[in-house]
Amino acid sequence: MQYLPQIAFLVIVAAATYFLYRRITQIRKNIFLGKASNRTDRKSERWKTMLLVALGQKKMFKRIIPAFLHLLIYVGFLVINLEVLEFLIDGFAGTHRIFAPVLGDFYTVLINVFEFLTVGVLFSCIAFLIRRNVLKVKRFSGEEMRKWPTLDANLILIIETVLMLAILTMNATDMLIQGQDEHYAQTGEFFFSSFLVPLFEGMSLSTLIFVERFAWWFHIIGILGFAIYVTYSKHLHIALAFPNTWYSNLESKGKIENMPVVTNEVKMMLGMPTEGAGDPPAEVARFGAKDVNDLSWVNIMNAYSCTECGRCTSQCPANITGKKLSPRKVMMATRDRAEEVGASIAKGGKGLEDGKSLLGDFITKEEINACTSCNACVEACPVNIDPLSIILEMRRYVAMEESGSPASWNGMFQNIETSFSPWKFAPTDRFKWADDLKKDA
Repeated sequence: MQYLPQIAFLVIVAAATYFLYRRITQIRKNIFLGKASNRTDRKSERWKTMLLVALGQKKMFKRIIPAFLHLLIYVGFLVINLEVLEFLIDGFAGTHRIFAPVLGDFYTVLINVFEFLTVGVLFSCIAFLIRRNVLKVKRFSGEEMRKWPTLDANLILIIETVLMLAILTMNATDMLIQGQDEHYAQTGEFFFSSFLVPLFEGMSLSTLIFVERFAWWFHIIGILGFAIYVTYSKHLHIALAFPNTWYSNLESKGKIENMPVVTNEVKMMLGMPTEGAGDPPAEVARFGAKDVNDLSWVNIMNAYSCTECGRCTSQCPANITGKKLSPRKVMMATRDRAEEVGASIAKGGKGLEDGKSLLGDFITKEEINACTSCNACVEACPVNIDPLSIILEMRRYVAMEESGSPASWNGMFQNIETSFSPWKFAPTDRFKWADDLKKDA
């Protein structure tokens, strides 16, 4: 019986690690349903981008109030979880606050810092719950935000609130137990949790120990459960924001990536030198993208990194003017399709051959045709997600594989092919307007 808590702790940690490993492995497989894409150039610039955007929260501060609240949660998440190290050691070794005797008074200072951040996280979570459910900030609504996405966002905030309250409860009861039980180290007073002490005064020692231990177990199990839950949630960006910003597109916002096979064909027709001129022409499986396997793995990682914050959609001129397009929905639909295909393959199902596709079943032509290619969504995203690249790939498929672009677009394409401009007049007549000006002068 003496080692039962340690055995139980070991079993819980091992089980959580197993399920977390399986889920991470599945997400990785889902991401690599996409085609290969080399994003390892300009390494120093990539490290700088990751440090500024993911770690430094640079793009968040375009909106000060949510940025400040998010910063409190972000810093609190990073620093408070340092205390989890002590939880793990205590759980495996059967000790209690193992660092307290080693660090002495500095331990009290550390816990007070942790509690300050805990209260900051509590404040931010409550503020975000109010913004979502009372103030009803517009960018948190939308067709794609019904049911699960809204519930998920609220659940995360509630879970974080309860976990922070568990820390304060544990510390408050711990202070009352000190001096009554030799296993509890003397730590000094914790400022914020001391306000909760009156709630537990008058309880028996056994009750206090039960409440303290319950809060301890609740917090550590909650942290492990939260880690697993996050992999099914929009809050996966906690981890993926870092690789997502490192692998982000560093080219100028207006630069559209050409298809190398098509570029080579055009160069050959114009008599220009091409890459691999002596090689046989490459066989193209599909122009553009119809399903997730036609996208790059970076596109799918973008989808898993989406925070569902709605900044992209709130800045999209097409969406603002009432069009059906929502860049957030494009990313959520891409993630949902990758999840569906990956789960099917894992169970030995039909996978990509299930009769569905990303274009058509998850994202409509009306949505992608509404895009103005302005890159407002890319600029607005706090973790450098690029919805436009997915939209353009699906447009390419519609235009080149289905010949399904709107008639007005097809006329423009023909004019560009024959007259080298969107307008239907000969290139030799392009500067006639200037000649008319000279005559008038």
